[in-house]
Amino acid sequence: MSTAPAPEPRKPKPALIFDDPLDQQSSDDTDRGWGERPGTDGDSAADLKRFLDEKPPHHI
Repeated sequence: MSTAPAPEPRKPKPALIFDDPLDQQSSDDTDRGWGERPGTDGDSAADLKRFLDEKPPHHI
């Protein structure tokens, strides 16, 4: 006579959340990380470098 092994306990299923996802702020809702550079306080050399870095290739 063979005995079957005891079934392993099941993990509980994750609960369904019915909150409105648009009520929560996402990382895209902030301006952080959208290419801003540290402030230069009117440094004209830094302004020129930024202008040259961001100029489209057809403006050369």
